[in-house]
Amino acid sequence: MFKTIETHVRKQVAPAALRAEFRQHEFETMRPFCLLVFCLSILIWLVFDLIVSFLGGQGFTWLSYLFITLLGSLTVVLRFTRRSHHFDVLNLLFITAITLGMRLVIEGIPVALRPVWLVLGVSTVLYAVSVLPVRRWSFFCAMAITWVVLNPFYHTRIGPDELEGAMLISYAVFLSGLVIYSYLQMRKAKLHNFYLSKVLLDQAYVDALTEIPNRRSFMVQADRQLRLATAEQYLAMIDIDNFKRVNDRFGHDVGDEVLKRVALHIKASMADYAFARLGGEEFAIFFQGLDQQGAEQRVAALCQRVREDVGEHPVTVSIGLARVGQGDSLTTALVRADQALYAAKHSGKDRFVLWSARLADQG
Repeated sequence: MFKTIETHVRKQVAPAALRAEFRQHEFETMRPFCLLVFCLSILIWLVFDLIVSFLGGQGFTWLSYLFITLLGSLTVVLRFTRRSHHFDVLNLLFITAITLGMRLVIEGIPVALRPVWLVLGVSTVLYAVSVLPVRRWSFFCAMAITWVVLNPFYHTRIGPDELEGAMLISYAVFLSGLVIYSYLQMRKAKLHNFYLSKVLLDQAYVDALTEIPNRRSFMVQADRQLRLATAEQYLAMIDIDNFKRVNDRFGHDVGDEVLKRVALHIKASMADYAFARLGGEEFAIFFQGLDQQGAEQRVAALCQRVREDVGEHPVTVSIGLARVGQGDSLTTALVRADQALYAAKHSGKDRFVLWSARLADQG
């Protein structure tokens, strides 16, 4: 099954919305790594600058202080960057600054050694850019900036028509091709893995028919809210009235449409709360931060909304509402809501009933 899904996913063309979600997710996940790369880049540059400045007799000039300030400022900005497209621009600014800083340092060493160090600098920068969460345009811009600023033929006394120059060009072509290929393949693999994870999570936590959360998802969300409870909470269980009759009379296709329609009503009116299809014609909602009056108003409005739906094959719903008190487990709340739902069903349907101890005694 896994290989079948994987093969299917790899054949799909990821839509623009999914790509945007992937880029944001990747940046959020890798932001600490991006900070580490920025910090290490500054540290390595500073060490080489100090070596060239003092052992090379150049002195630590005002330009060195300027670059340290600029690179440090960009790193601080990254600390507060939250959007991936902002990082694309910020990374280009950092690449421009760090390559200019590297050029400054390399200009302080003997001319004969400059081409080797320039190429090493290019290799280091391109590798770092290839593993960062940047979009294609940002990656190729960074590559262009790096080669322009760290051009091994500028101020090095070698020409492209010489032996050393020809070898540098060959290496540059090989390095650029390898980095581009690696970057594109890694991005493709990461996107496919992200897409595959979403597919598997959707299958695990989203009801395929109604496209709302399923029982497994609801239990996870409700249990988490129960443990983090800071205010009153209520649990509602919803059942479509006479649903079996609809299925028997009109067929399961019509029954499925009824389920979808009721799910849409729940999704539209309960977007601020955890809700799900528990199975069959049964749904649940977990209200957090509502008092009794607020919870009752919500479920009453849902009953009215479904009742007034003028679509084909109209239905109504019955709802059992139970307060979730301190120390109550999710299982206890579900049992109480189910008892209240039973009472709503047997007292005329198309209504809600609030659980009380009397209902437990009757059960």
